[in-house]
Amino acid sequence: MSNNKLPFQFKPDPQAASPLYMQLAHKLAQAIREGQYHADEALPSERVLSESLDLSRVTARKAIDRLVEQGLIVRKRGSGNYIAPKLEQPLSRLTSFSEELHQRGFKPSSRWLTRGFSLAAPDEQLSLGLTTGERVARLERLRLADEVVMAYEVSVLPASVLPDPQRVDASLYTYLSKNGGAPVRALQHIRAINADPKLAGLLQVPVGQAVLFITRVGYLDGGQAVELTHSYCRSDYYDFVAEMRREG
Repeated sequence: MSNNKLPFQFKPDPQAASPLYMQLAHKLAQAIREGQYHADEALPSERVLSESLDLSRVTARKAIDRLVEQGLIVRKRGSGNYIAPKLEQPLSRLTSFSEELHQRGFKPSSRWLTRGFSLAAPDEQLSLGLTTGERVARLERLRLADEVVMAYEVSVLPASVLPDPQRVDASLYTYLSKNGGAPVRALQHIRAINADPKLAGLLQVPVGQAVLFITRVGYLDGGQAVELTHSYCRSDYYDFVAEMRREG
């Protein structure tokens, strides 16, 4: 789609209580959520928006600023404004990063940083039920959606479960399923942390920006812990959704 064409019509409501830029921001957000723009697609420029809709550049700029604040648009210096990939992951279903992205029409990929063995750290021994001196397979990578970095992830598994880390390609869970070691349930803890310089560099975010830190322990049907994963997810791209019901 050309970024010089608008896929929607916009008619300001002079009777509305909200200012004009908020009305435009709402219309743009609606177009994004309805799929009229796609992830990483360029949004029409402020000039195109103002000229096409007969609005001031200030109004167009403030509307875009609002969408940047909401995480729907990403500014790329010297390039323009782009639709942010957004991954909504339900908390009630155990799926892999790759499976979630495929289901939502994104192209998942990984940028590998480490695939090898190391001695289990004390917290890893505790989470995976290992003894001192046992080796674990360690997978460290960046997770991407449509070539955009979404998360930094470190997965640790007993060497008996993953005897050859180099054989893991795109999806860890796909590999484990084929070899009889995929988790069937998991416990997951989520909290916010501020990105230090190393993490900020990996995720391509400013130092100090809030990111979602997720720790997941995956278990086999018999109760054996087979996976410990620490994920650092960009909060501007990642949403977790939980459905709750009231009893009685």
